[in-house]
Amino acid sequence: MGDRHHQDLNGAYYGPSIPPPRKVSHSHGRGGGGCCGCIGDCLGCCGCCILSVIFNILITIAILLGIAALIIWLIFRPNAIKFHVADAKLTQFTLGADNNLRYNLDLNFTIRNPNRRIGVYYDQIEVRGYYGDQRFGNGNVAPFYQGHKNTTEVGSKLEGQGLVVLNGGDRKDLDEDLKSGIYRIDAKLRLRVRFKFGLIKSWRFKPKVRCDLKVPLGSSNVTSGFQFQRTKCDIDF
Repeated sequence: MGDRHHQDLNGAYYGPSIPPPRKVSHSHGRGGGGCCGCIGDCLGCCGCCILSVIFNILITIAILLGIAALIIWLIFRPNAIKFHVADAKLTQFTLGADNNLRYNLDLNFTIRNPNRRIGVYYDQIEVRGYYGDQRFGNGNVAPFYQGHKNTTEVGSKLEGQGLVVLNGGDRKDLDEDLKSGIYRIDAKLRLRVRFKFGLIKSWRFKPKVRCDLKVPLGSSNVTSGFQFQRTKCDIDF
């Protein structure tokens, strides 16, 4: 039997053709080898690809902007703007028993731009008056442009009345100021500025300026002999 069966296998075969064995493919991961092999699987994969491209573009833009800012800084070498209170006149500063403060204060500022190649746009200047930690009034300066290496004089008037509640320490300071005729008043400026580098204008900055002042009351300026001294202000970007 074994020999006969062997002989039949080695003989000619006249039946239907035998198909070749099927190759089994082993795929790893979704959608075969490509991102868009299947529409359903492609959506998630292509979404990740798009986000990755956008993220890389944003990083590139940020790096280029940083390099450009560094180059501009190295070229122009910006120096800090300088603020001074050139003069201050106080003609009224009276706190009533009802905590209603009546005030009249004139302030003159000098603003110095020491840069040779940088101009400054002052889009907003708000002047606020403080006694202790209490704000008692505010004024505004009209917007203007300041050129290179330029000093500009601006003025602001704080006048009116309002409720001011002082704590124990500030009340004691006010009593001392009443006796001396010299008032410790803070002027705080809130700015919105832009810088001009040639044809390029920067985005807006919002620096804060503080001026610690000692201002004589108008009537006591003659009797006490104290006159207001030009005062430098601190600027914080």
